Formats: sequence, structure tokens, C-alpha cells
Amino acid sequence: MSVDAQIRILVVDDHPVVRQGIAVLIGSQSDMALVAEASNGREAIQQFRKHRPDITLMDLQMPEMNGLDALATIRGEFPDAKVIVLTTYTGDVQILRALKSGAQGYLLKNTFHKELVDAIRAVRAGKKTLSAEASYELAEHSTDDALTPAEISVLKLIAAGNANKQIADQLSITEDTVKWRVKNILSKLGAHDRTHAVTIGVKRGIIEV
Repeated sequence: MSVDAQIRILVVDDHPVVRQGIAVLIGSQSDMALVAEASNGREAIQQFRKHRPDITLMDLQMPEMNGLDALATIRGEFPDAKVIVLTTYTGDVQILRALKSGAQGYLLKNTFHKELVDAIRAVRAGKKTLSAEASYELAEHSTDDALTPAEISVLKLIAAGNANKQIADQLSITEDTVKWRVKNILSKLGAHDRTHAVTIGVKRGIIEV
């Protein structure tokens, strides 16, 4: 296959071992070529501008700039950019955030090699692709009531170890308002208590700790 016909790929991940593994996989495919690597979001943007790859494989959690911010920046500059998120995170809110930011694919790092190369070809052809786990997470929570920005603010402060009075002081609201929001949070997340709510919030990608 001619070099021009190959799918040119940029790999973005802060773990060298992951990048090496993907490089070996891509190197074994006659219709693919690894053109650049990056270890954080800022490098990803620079490398994208320089190489204009056909496909970018993007991790989410990275130092300096995360994958979502890099994705949004790249898609803002290059609306036709094709990005597949490759991550360990299955939270439905995180998945939706990535798709709304312009990702055409969302795969987990434990994805079988065949599934990954098939996804690269599918996205190159203009299709969208989700791992089975990601599809399940989206379906599982598709009818859930989303937390409001105000409730997310409270949940973040709960995660940081604040009591209701401290939360009220920091947000300049009454303690009763905090209690009401906590009640709504527990109800919407199906949580038993505040700690459980934080655990669910982190798992689903609503908050980070």
C-alpha cells in the first residue's frame, strides 16, 4: 500500500508503555502509520497542528492539559478532525462530554487489538464507534435526571470533606439550601449517603477528586 493511502495516526497518552503498545499494533497494520506521539494535551495540539493526522487516539487524564480540553481545542481549530478517546474511564457523563466535544469514538484501553484497528478504520470512513462498556453505561443512565450545576458544586465540596455549614459558607447559601441540594443529589444518583454519592459521582465522571 502506498504511503499516501495509509491512515496517519497521532497517539496521545502520558504512559510511554501504552504509546509503545499502540505503536507496535499500528506498525503491524499495512494500511496504518504512526506519524506522531504526545504525552499531554498541550503536546497533542502542537503535534496535530504539525502533522494533521487522519485519526487521533486521545487519553483523557493527563498532566498539564487533559484530553477533553485538547479535544475541544483541536476540534475548534480543525472541525474535520477525527478523534477516538482511548481511556480507562467508563463514566456515562464523561462519555457524553467527550462525544459532545466532538469525539467520534470512545474505547477502553482494555479493548482487544482487533476492535481498536477496526474502530480506527470505521472512524476514518466517517462512522462513530463506542466500546460495548461505553454503550452499556450510556444506556444504563439514559433516563436519569442530571445533576444541576448547583448540585455538582455541592457534590464537589462534599468530596473535599466539607460539612453542610462549610458548604453553605463557601457558596454563600443557607444550610437549608445545602440540605435540600444534598437530598436531591442522593435521590438522583440513587446513593445511600454522602460518601456513596461521591463514589458514584467519580465513577460516572460527574466530578473528579
